[in-house]
Amino acid sequence: MESTEADAVLQGLAEIWQYTFGFVDSMALSCAVELRIADIIHSHHGPVTLSQIASSIEDSPSLNIVFLESLMRFLVRKRVFTADHKSDTGETLYGLTRSSRWLLRDSELSLAHMVLLKNPIMSSWNYSSQCVKEGGTGFKRANGCEFWDYASQNAEFNTLVNKAMAEDSRIVSKAVISGYKDGFNNIGTLVDVGGGTGGMAAQIVKSYPHIKAINYDLPHVIKTAPLHDGVSHLGGDMFESIPNADAAFLKWILHDWSDKDCIRILKNCRKAIPEKTGKLIIVDIVLQPDGNSRFDDIGLSFDLQMLVALGGRERTELEWKKLLEEGGFPTYKIIKIPAMQSIIEAYPY
Repeated sequence: MESTEADAVLQGLAEIWQYTFGFVDSMALSCAVELRIADIIHSHHGPVTLSQIASSIEDSPSLNIVFLESLMRFLVRKRVFTADHKSDTGETLYGLTRSSRWLLRDSELSLAHMVLLKNPIMSSWNYSSQCVKEGGTGFKRANGCEFWDYASQNAEFNTLVNKAMAEDSRIVSKAVISGYKDGFNNIGTLVDVGGGTGGMAAQIVKSYPHIKAINYDLPHVIKTAPLHDGVSHLGGDMFESIPNADAAFLKWILHDWSDKDCIRILKNCRKAIPEKTGKLIIVDIVLQPDGNSRFDDIGLSFDLQMLVALGGRERTELEWKKLLEEGGFPTYKIIKIPAMQSIIEAYPY
């Protein structure tokens, strides 16, 4: 019994140490992306030595090989990279895994910029307890203004946000188009509310060329949007109005905002679509606090991240139901897709 209790105490100690330094996982991953380690390995078309990685890192006149070796050892332990220890030469060859392939900058499906996006947000967490006590966001406390205001004032940050959102759109668009099946068939016009630079709308139109899409976002975002066939760009404010269309599409928008703000957005979506035939297509996380699927833990992490950085939140189905009803959408259904998010199809009738 004493041995069991002692083991339990030690296990608890180990878990608290793990949680305390959990940020190292995230920051080590960011370091690897900044150094382009996955890209370096990929460019060699196979596993490489530490010296090959070191010699390929740009702008490194005084490279710390000890730090690099420890970084690789850590990320091998986390299964981000592989390590093959050659007995004949004594060298270790590092390779890619299914995880590190998501860090390739030029890959069609990549999360490299999304990994980097969290760096400017990390300081927000220093104010998380104040957010609990007093409300507001940690991001504003850390940066002097809210997230979207900061993006509008900082061109470099705005570019990073747009690239990260474009990465997510490329990933999610495949899941939406494969998982939504016939959902777009009867839509003639679609407005992508908060559609960033138009990547999601472009993918929808590519698969459903009969649709005329409007990519609607803030003017400073639209200013950087490239041309896409079948997509027109329009700058504006979704809190003021939303262009008319057969359907409104919101991908990862409502989780950025409080319930009060979401209801304003939903009511404007309600005004923008036909009363008897219109529909709202939401692509967002549906929390399963007791779930055991591969994305349930990260959904809860996103919930806290949205709260501390933007004042938004992720929601359970019951919370979505209440929000939709207050926003003018009494009927809805949830459609699972092969992604972290689900589709919530809502109707004003």
